[in-house]
Amino acid sequence: MSDWLTSLEGTPAGHDLALALALFAAFLHALFGALQKGRHDPWLSRGAIDFSYGVIAAPFALFVVPWPEPHMWPIFAIVFLIHVGYKLAQSYTYVLGSYTVVYPVVRGTGPLFTVIGAGFLFGESFTGMQWVGVLTLVAGIFALAAYNLRHWPLGRAQLKPALAMAVLTGGFVAAYTTYDAYGIRATADPFTFLAWFFFIDGFFMPVIAALRWKNMAERPALAPLMGRGVLGAFVAYFSFGSIMLATRLGGVGEAAVLRETSTVFAALIGWIVLGEKVGPRRLVMMALIAAGAVLVEMGG
Repeated sequence: MSDWLTSLEGTPAGHDLALALALFAAFLHALFGALQKGRHDPWLSRGAIDFSYGVIAAPFALFVVPWPEPHMWPIFAIVFLIHVGYKLAQSYTYVLGSYTVVYPVVRGTGPLFTVIGAGFLFGESFTGMQWVGVLTLVAGIFALAAYNLRHWPLGRAQLKPALAMAVLTGGFVAAYTTYDAYGIRATADPFTFLAWFFFIDGFFMPVIAALRWKNMAERPALAPLMGRGVLGAFVAYFSFGSIMLATRLGGVGEAAVLRETSTVFAALIGWIVLGEKVGPRRLVMMALIAAGAVLVEMGG
Protein backbone atom coordinates (compact mmCIF):
# COMPACT_ATOMS: atom_id res chain seq x y z
CA MET A 1 0.00 0.00 0.00
CA SER A 2 2.90 2.35 0.66
CA ASP A 3 4.14 1.96 -2.90
CA TRP A 4 0.63 2.55 -4.25
CA LEU A 5 0.16 5.72 -2.18
CA THR A 6 3.52 7.19 -3.10
CA SER A 7 2.82 6.46 -6.77
CA LEU A 8 -0.25 8.74 -6.54
CA GLU A 9 1.68 11.79 -5.34
CA GLY A 10 1.29 14.70 -7.73
CA THR A 11 -1.35 12.95 -9.87
CA PRO A 12 -5.04 13.81 -10.42
CA ALA A 13 -5.97 10.52 -8.73
CA GLY A 14 -3.84 11.52 -5.75
CA HIS A 15 -5.61 14.89 -5.57
CA ASP A 16 -9.02 13.21 -5.59
CA LEU A 17 -7.96 10.77 -2.88
CA ALA A 18 -6.57 13.65 -0.80
CA LEU A 19 -9.95 15.42 -1.11
CA ALA A 20 -11.83 12.33 0.05
CA LEU A 21 -9.41 11.77 2.94
CA ALA A 22 -9.70 15.40 4.11
CA LEU A 23 -13.51 15.25 4.17
CA PHE A 24 -13.43 11.87 5.92
CA ALA A 25 -11.05 13.36 8.48
CA ALA A 26 -13.45 16.29 8.97
CA PHE A 27 -16.31 14.04 10.03
CA LEU A 28 -14.14 11.87 12.25
CA HIS A 29 -12.43 14.85 13.87
CA ALA A 30 -15.80 16.24 14.94
CA LEU A 31 -16.68 12.83 16.35
CA PHE A 32 -13.32 12.69 18.12
CA GLY A 33 -13.95 16.07 19.74
CA ALA A 34 -17.37 14.95 20.92
CA LEU A 35 -15.85 11.81 22.45
CA GLN A 36 -13.36 13.90 24.41
CA LYS A 37 -15.94 16.49 25.49
CA GLY A 38 -18.76 14.05 26.22
CA ARG A 39 -19.52 11.92 29.25
CA HIS A 40 -16.16 11.94 31.06
CA ASP A 41 -13.72 14.62 32.20
CA PRO A 42 -11.88 15.80 29.02
CA TRP A 43 -8.47 15.15 30.58
CA LEU A 44 -9.40 11.57 31.47
CA SER A 45 -10.98 10.96 28.07
CA ARG A 46 -7.89 12.19 26.23
CA GLY A 47 -5.62 10.13 28.47
CA ALA A 48 -7.63 6.98 27.81
CA ILE A 49 -7.64 7.63 24.06
CA ASP A 50 -3.90 8.31 23.88
CA PHE A 51 -3.07 5.28 26.02
CA SER A 52 -5.19 3.08 23.77
CA TYR A 53 -3.78 4.25 20.46
CA GLY A 54 -0.22 4.20 21.81
CA VAL A 55 -0.54 0.57 22.93
CA ILE A 56 -2.22 -0.49 19.68
CA ALA A 57 0.39 1.30 17.57
CA ALA A 58 3.41 -0.10 19.45
CA PRO A 59 3.68 -3.51 17.71
CA PHE A 60 3.18 -1.92 14.28
CA ALA A 61 5.87 0.69 14.94
CA LEU A 62 8.34 -1.76 16.42
CA PHE A 63 7.82 -4.84 14.26
CA VAL A 64 5.79 -4.12 11.11
CA VAL A 65 6.71 -0.87 9.35
CA PRO A 66 10.30 0.08 8.42
CA TRP A 67 12.12 1.91 11.19
CA PRO A 68 12.42 5.69 10.82
CA GLU A 69 15.49 7.07 9.08
CA PRO A 70 17.99 8.84 11.40
CA HIS A 71 16.89 12.31 10.28
CA MET A 72 13.33 11.55 11.44
CA TRP A 73 14.08 11.45 15.17
CA PRO A 74 14.46 15.25 15.61
CA ILE A 75 11.26 15.66 13.56
CA PHE A 76 9.39 13.27 15.86
CA ALA A 77 10.68 15.20 18.90
CA ILE A 78 9.28 18.49 17.56
CA VAL A 79 6.01 16.81 16.54
CA PHE A 80 5.67 15.42 20.07
CA LEU A 81 6.18 18.85 21.67
CA ILE A 82 3.68 20.55 19.36
CA HIS A 83 1.04 17.92 20.07
CA VAL A 84 1.65 18.16 23.83
CA GLY A 85 0.94 21.89 23.66
CA TYR A 86 -2.14 21.26 21.52
CA LYS A 87 -3.57 18.67 23.91
CA LEU A 88 -3.03 20.81 27.00
CA ALA A 89 -4.66 23.81 25.36
CA GLN A 90 -7.51 21.71 23.97
CA SER A 91 -8.27 20.07 27.32
CA TYR A 92 -8.38 23.42 29.13
CA THR A 93 -10.64 24.75 26.37
CA TYR A 94 -13.13 21.88 26.70
CA VAL A 95 -13.17 22.22 30.50
CA LEU A 96 -13.99 25.93 30.28
CA GLY A 97 -16.51 26.07 27.44
CA SER A 98 -19.40 24.30 25.79
CA TYR A 99 -18.43 22.10 22.85
CA THR A 100 -20.43 24.01 20.23
CA VAL A 101 -19.08 27.34 21.52
CA VAL A 102 -15.36 26.60 21.59
CA TYR A 103 -15.01 24.05 18.79
CA PRO A 104 -15.78 26.53 15.95
CA VAL A 105 -13.15 28.95 17.28
CA VAL A 106 -10.53 26.21 17.45
CA ARG A 107 -11.26 25.11 13.91
CA GLY A 108 -11.62 28.65 12.56
CA THR A 109 -8.18 29.83 13.60
CA GLY A 110 -6.40 26.79 12.21
CA PRO A 111 -6.97 26.89 8.42
CA LEU A 112 -6.04 30.54 7.82
CA PHE A 113 -2.68 30.21 9.55
CA THR A 114 -2.11 26.78 8.00
CA VAL A 115 -2.59 28.19 4.50
CA ILE A 116 -0.09 30.95 5.26
CA GLY A 117 2.37 28.50 6.84
CA ALA A 118 2.08 26.10 3.91
CA GLY A 119 2.95 28.98 1.60
CA PHE A 120 6.19 29.63 3.47
CA LEU A 121 7.16 26.00 4.17
CA PHE A 122 6.00 24.25 0.99
CA GLY A 123 5.70 27.11 -1.50
CA GLU A 124 1.97 26.53 -1.97
CA SER A 125 -0.21 29.30 -3.40
CA PHE A 126 -3.97 29.80 -3.63
CA THR A 127 -5.95 31.33 -6.47
CA GLY A 128 -8.20 34.34 -5.92
CA MET A 129 -11.29 32.14 -5.78
CA GLN A 130 -9.64 29.85 -3.26
CA TRP A 131 -8.83 32.81 -1.00
CA VAL A 132 -12.46 33.89 -1.25
CA GLY A 133 -13.38 30.35 -0.18
CA VAL A 134 -10.96 30.45 2.77
CA LEU A 135 -12.32 33.79 3.96
CA THR A 136 -15.91 32.60 3.48
CA LEU A 137 -15.27 29.47 5.51
CA VAL A 138 -13.42 31.33 8.27
CA ALA A 139 -16.13 34.04 8.36
CA GLY A 140 -18.81 31.35 8.73
CA ILE A 141 -16.91 29.67 11.54
CA PHE A 142 -16.32 32.88 13.48
CA ALA A 143 -19.89 34.06 12.89
CA LEU A 144 -21.01 30.78 14.43
CA ALA A 145 -18.70 31.35 17.39
CA ALA A 146 -19.92 34.94 17.84
CA TYR A 147 -23.55 33.81 17.72
CA ASN A 148 -22.85 31.14 20.32
CA LEU A 149 -21.07 33.68 22.52
CA ARG A 150 -24.05 36.01 22.40
CA HIS A 151 -26.83 33.48 22.89
CA TRP A 152 -25.35 30.69 25.00
CA PRO A 153 -27.16 30.85 28.37
CA LEU A 154 -24.90 28.72 30.57
CA GLY A 155 -21.51 29.47 32.12
CA ARG A 156 -21.17 32.93 30.60
CA ALA A 157 -18.50 33.91 33.13
CA GLN A 158 -16.21 31.31 31.58
CA LEU A 159 -16.98 32.07 27.95
CA LYS A 160 -14.29 34.69 27.37
CA PRO A 161 -11.42 32.67 28.87
CA ALA A 162 -12.77 29.62 27.03
CA LEU A 163 -12.67 31.50 23.73
CA ALA A 164 -9.16 32.79 24.45
CA MET A 165 -8.01 29.21 25.04
CA ALA A 166 -9.82 28.16 21.87
CA VAL A 167 -7.82 30.69 19.83
CA LEU A 168 -4.59 29.39 21.35
CA THR A 169 -5.65 25.82 20.55
CA GLY A 170 -6.34 26.89 16.97
CA GLY A 171 -2.78 28.17 16.74
CA PHE A 172 -1.52 24.75 17.79
CA VAL A 173 -3.81 23.17 15.18
CA ALA A 174 -2.11 25.23 12.49
CA ALA A 175 1.32 24.30 13.87
CA TYR A 176 0.73 20.57 14.01
CA THR A 177 -1.05 20.43 10.64
CA THR A 178 1.86 22.13 8.90
CA TYR A 179 4.65 20.32 10.72
CA ASP A 180 2.99 16.91 10.56
CA ALA A 181 2.76 17.42 6.79
CA TYR A 182 6.48 18.19 6.75
CA GLY A 183 7.17 15.05 8.78
CA ILE A 184 5.12 12.64 6.70
CA ARG A 185 6.76 14.00 3.54
CA ALA A 186 10.25 13.60 5.04
CA THR A 187 10.11 9.79 5.28
CA ALA A 188 10.07 7.28 2.44
CA ASP A 189 7.22 5.23 3.90
CA PRO A 190 4.21 7.27 5.09
CA PHE A 191 3.04 4.42 7.34
CA THR A 192 6.34 4.59 9.21
CA PHE A 193 5.50 8.14 10.20
CA LEU A 194 1.93 7.27 11.15
CA ALA A 195 2.83 4.23 13.27
CA TRP A 196 5.62 6.00 15.12
CA PHE A 197 3.58 9.17 15.53
CA PHE A 198 0.78 7.33 17.33
CA PHE A 199 3.24 5.26 19.38
CA ILE A 200 5.24 8.29 20.58
CA ASP A 201 2.19 10.52 20.94
CA GLY A 202 0.60 8.06 23.38
CA PHE A 203 3.10 8.70 26.18
CA PHE A 204 2.15 12.10 27.63
CA MET A 205 -1.57 12.42 28.32
CA PRO A 206 -2.02 9.03 30.08
CA VAL A 207 0.36 10.24 32.82
CA ILE A 208 -1.57 13.48 33.27
CA ALA A 209 -4.90 11.63 33.24
CA ALA A 210 -3.70 9.04 35.79
CA LEU A 211 -2.57 11.76 38.22
CA ARG A 212 -5.87 13.59 37.77
CA TRP A 213 -7.89 10.40 38.30
CA LYS A 214 -5.87 9.53 41.43
CA ASN A 215 -6.58 12.94 43.01
CA MET A 216 -10.34 12.94 42.30
CA ALA A 217 -12.70 12.69 45.24
CA GLU A 218 -15.12 10.64 43.16
CA ARG A 219 -13.20 8.53 40.68
CA PRO A 220 -15.09 7.40 37.58
CA ALA A 221 -15.13 3.69 36.79
CA LEU A 222 -12.22 2.68 34.60
CA ALA A 223 -14.03 0.18 32.37
CA PRO A 224 -16.39 2.68 30.64
CA LEU A 225 -13.56 5.23 30.44
CA MET A 226 -11.20 2.76 28.73
CA GLY A 227 -14.01 1.63 26.45
CA ARG A 228 -14.32 5.24 25.28
CA GLY A 229 -10.55 5.32 24.97
CA VAL A 230 -10.41 2.33 22.63
CA LEU A 231 -13.23 3.73 20.51
CA GLY A 232 -11.51 7.12 20.40
CA ALA A 233 -8.22 5.47 19.43
CA PHE A 234 -9.69 3.97 16.27
CA VAL A 235 -11.42 7.25 15.44
CA ALA A 236 -8.08 9.02 15.92
CA TYR A 237 -6.26 6.56 13.64
CA PHE A 238 -8.62 7.23 10.78
CA SER A 239 -9.06 10.95 11.49
CA PHE A 240 -5.46 12.07 12.02
CA GLY A 241 -4.14 9.37 9.70
CA SER A 242 -6.44 10.51 6.90
CA ILE A 243 -5.48 14.17 7.14
CA MET A 244 -1.77 13.35 7.29
CA LEU A 245 -2.02 11.18 4.18
CA ALA A 246 -4.07 13.91 2.49
CA THR A 247 -1.28 16.44 3.11
CA ARG A 248 1.23 14.07 1.53
CA LEU A 249 -0.89 13.39 -1.55
CA GLY A 250 -2.24 16.93 -2.07
CA GLY A 251 -1.84 20.51 -0.93
CA VAL A 252 -1.43 21.09 2.80
CA GLY A 253 -3.47 24.30 2.83
CA GLU A 254 -6.29 22.84 0.77
CA ALA A 255 -6.54 19.74 2.95
CA ALA A 256 -6.54 21.88 6.10
CA VAL A 257 -9.38 24.07 4.81
CA LEU A 258 -11.50 21.10 3.73
CA ARG A 259 -11.02 19.45 7.11
CA GLU A 260 -12.60 22.47 8.80
CA THR A 261 -15.98 21.41 7.48
CA SER A 262 -15.72 19.38 10.69
CA THR A 263 -17.41 22.40 12.29
CA VAL A 264 -20.61 21.48 10.45
CA PHE A 265 -20.37 17.87 11.60
CA ALA A 266 -19.57 19.05 15.14
CA ALA A 267 -22.72 21.18 15.31
CA LEU A 268 -24.81 18.24 14.15
CA ILE A 269 -23.16 15.93 16.68
CA GLY A 270 -23.65 18.50 19.45
CA TRP A 271 -27.32 18.74 18.49
CA ILE A 272 -28.09 15.03 18.00
CA VAL A 273 -25.77 13.39 20.53
CA LEU A 274 -25.06 16.00 23.21
CA GLY A 275 -28.50 17.65 23.15
CA GLU A 276 -27.20 21.13 22.30
CA LYS A 277 -29.52 23.42 20.30
CA VAL A 278 -29.00 24.19 16.60
CA GLY A 279 -31.29 26.94 15.29
CA PRO A 280 -31.91 28.22 11.75
CA ARG A 281 -29.31 30.98 12.00
CA ARG A 282 -26.60 28.51 12.93
CA LEU A 283 -27.66 26.27 10.08
CA VAL A 284 -27.14 29.20 7.69
CA MET A 285 -23.67 29.77 9.13
CA MET A 286 -22.84 26.09 8.70
CA ALA A 287 -23.97 26.34 5.07
CA LEU A 288 -21.58 29.28 4.68
CA ILE A 289 -18.74 27.12 6.00
CA ALA A 290 -19.57 24.38 3.52
CA ALA A 291 -19.80 26.92 0.68
CA GLY A 292 -16.32 28.18 1.53
CA ALA A 293 -14.94 24.66 1.29
CA VAL A 294 -16.62 24.18 -2.09
CA LEU A 295 -15.08 27.44 -3.39
CA VAL A 296 -11.62 26.32 -2.26
CA GLU A 297 -11.99 23.07 -4.18
CA MET A 298 -13.54 24.66 -7.29
CA GLY A 299 -10.92 27.41 -7.33
CA GLY A 300 -8.15 24.85 -7.46
